[in-house]
Amino acid sequence: MSWLTEDWRLKLLALGLAILMLGAVAFAQNPPTTKTLKRQISYKPSATLVAINPPPSVSVTVTGLSDAIENVTADNLFATVDLSHASAGQAVKLNVTVTTTAPVTIQPPPPIVVHMDTIQEKDLPVQVVAHPAPGWVVTKTSSIPDTVHFTGPASWAENLVAFVNYASPVQSTTNTQLNQLIQLQNNNGALNLEPCTTVPCANLDVQTATITIEAQTGSSSSTVPLVAAPPSRPPPANYEVTGVTISPLTVIITGDPTTLGKIQRIILPAVDLSSYTSTAQFRVNIPFPDGVNPVGSVTTATITYTIQRNPTVSSSPSP
Repeated sequence: MSWLTEDWRLKLLALGLAILMLGAVAFAQNPPTTKTLKRQISYKPSATLVAINPPPSVSVTVTGLSDAIENVTADNLFATVDLSHASAGQAVKLNVTVTTTAPVTIQPPPPIVVHMDTIQEKDLPVQVVAHPAPGWVVTKTSSIPDTVHFTGPASWAENLVAFVNYASPVQSTTNTQLNQLIQLQNNNGALNLEPCTTVPCANLDVQTATITIEAQTGSSSSTVPLVAAPPSRPPPANYEVTGVTISPLTVIITGDPTTLGKIQRIILPAVDLSSYTSTAQFRVNIPFPDGVNPVGSVTTATITYTIQRNPTVSSSPSP
């Protein structure tokens, strides 16, 4: 056994150097490296709060030996965010917990920033928006169900309304439509719940409704005169308007009797006469009021202004 003990220090040093060389060769063939992968986040919801537009995924960087890193995919990673202990706020920082089944080391990702709002439940009456065809008046609308239940962020529920928009012109006494989409709108405009952008998902308990629209013919006609508005600018100095003619003098309009009863005349747009010293003619669009329609194709009128120089007044004294 003396051969083991003789010069044992040199032999131990040689063994260490051999191990280091083996390690260096192994690391050269399988060096440490890194990889960044994107992994979908799994959220643990809160019972009282809702996350609005939380990020769907997070970038995760892993380190390890080349062989191990090469085989790592997003399926080997698990990213979770716990919302159950979060507080309400516009910009709440939450940690992302990432685990893996692969023999690699995970670099913890930075926290995410999430808008956390309180969950609110609200009953919304279903309104029916109907558009009558010319000559028709909507007299009654109904919806089944007449109320839906909304669950979602409190900020979304403010001034929230539910409605069915029936876009086709109504021109029958009774019109029933099945499976009409119930739409939502608040102060920010249309509110779409699909695809889901909150955790937990905001929802309506019912998405479609059966609506009934009752209507009747209620249009009548009326003949109203066209009137020229005063010129926006009069003729030049020493000239004046001595006559105005309009063609046509009247137009026939149709619409709801109540609306027609409020229209006594239609005033044509004002024109600029500041550069005219003789008869001037203008073609203008007839500004039909809202809720009425012209009969026929008359949409413009011609206004003719007769312009003359002011009569000369003698300044000599009377005999």
